Amino acid sequence: MLAMDQGVVEEWLSEYKTLPDSAVSAYAASLKDKGALVPALYKVIRENYSELLEPVCHQLFEFYRSGEPQLQRFTLQFLPELLWSLLSVSAARDPHTSGCIEALLLGIYNLEIVDKDGQSKVLSFTVPSLSKPSVYHEPSAIGSMALTEGALANHGLSRVVYSGPLLQRENFTAQNRFEVLTFLLLCYNAALSYMSSTSLQSLCQISSRVCICGYPRQQIRRYKGISTRMTVTSEFLVQLLTGIHYALCNGEAELGSKALDDVLYRAQLELFPEALLMGNAIKSTQQGATLKNNTKEGTRSIQVEITPTASRISRNAVTSLSIRGHRWKRHESQEASVDGQVTPGGTTIPDISVTGATGSERLPNGDSMRPRSDGETAEAGADPRSHDSSRGQEVRRQKSVRRMVENDSSGSASVGRSQY
Repeated sequence: MLAMDQGVVEEWLSEYKTLPDSAVSAYAASLKDKGALVPALYKVIRENYSELLEPVCHQLFEFYRSGEPQLQRFTLQFLPELLWSLLSVSAARDPHTSGCIEALLLGIYNLEIVDKDGQSKVLSFTVPSLSKPSVYHEPSAIGSMALTEGALANHGLSRVVYSGPLLQRENFTAQNRFEVLTFLLLCYNAALSYMSSTSLQSLCQISSRVCICGYPRQQIRRYKGISTRMTVTSEFLVQLLTGIHYALCNGEAELGSKALDDVLYRAQLELFPEALLMGNAIKSTQQGATLKNNTKEGTRSIQVEITPTASRISRNAVTSLSIRGHRWKRHESQEASVDGQVTPGGTTIPDISVTGATGSERLPNGDSMRPRSDGETAEAGADPRSHDSSRGQEVRRQKSVRRMVENDSSGSASVGRSQY
């Protein structure tokens, strides 16, 4: 470590100790202007035997315990490097060099699992419904969904999953190590939008190292660090993938792609279904984004299908109303061509329907278009039997009209023959 970097770290350690409580917020806002501080702190964390490692970890814990959001995010940006230091030392079976790092990580964990009153937190997560659009999917792109009774009953209902309460931890063991580290990564992912590019790069690098150390892929990546295999869990890899996905979409395409491939490689070896499902989904979306934005560098966006607004819907769209209108028009044209019959004398004989309406007056639903008087309407509404009797009278009247027309036609024909 250079003397200049050491001087920057020592100055940072001394100025916070003499800072009054009223000036903490202003001091937290000024940390982002110290460009040489963050690289110097990374060097201290990477040197396990550095004399400044213990005071640096202590100050980072004081930052987090202060409750100031900017100071807490300043500490969280070093979390990927702290995790790697702990895991690499554990794999090398040299726990004496990581005591201060373990204390820092356990301190952050114990602070996060309780609220301000010291009560254990219970985290809640809402599972999205596929029937409603989100940032990641559009229901119209999934295809037809069967509207069963169960689906309609669950429509609009949100499923909430709870996690916790978690137990306080005083030290790391083989049983609780990844439980604590997974929760710390969850806290880190909650503040991903505030993380610097250096922190995202560190996350991608340690993700690759954790997944390939001790496996043949380590030779492909040409990583010459430790060669001991590290135990991982599926939940831990899922949290790594969450950060990798954000890095992929925010300027770290190369490192993020390598990290994604390495995590999928390890998930395939361990047969972790959750990590495989999430990793392959991220890879599928990134392949589509690469085809559409292959010339775009830096920050990239996620391709999302937007639901069309009312102005974008075609006026000629096929709806249930247009289908019914088309059916009515077709029936009316067919009935107009077959209902009217012409007699030899040129007189049109109306067709009789069972509903009491003529063929030209019949609708597809069987109603009559013949205007009724007020008396008929009242009688029809008062007694159904009166409606049946009036209908019978109408039928008899139509039959008498037909006989009269036929008699007139036959009479005119006989007169013509006698005159001839």
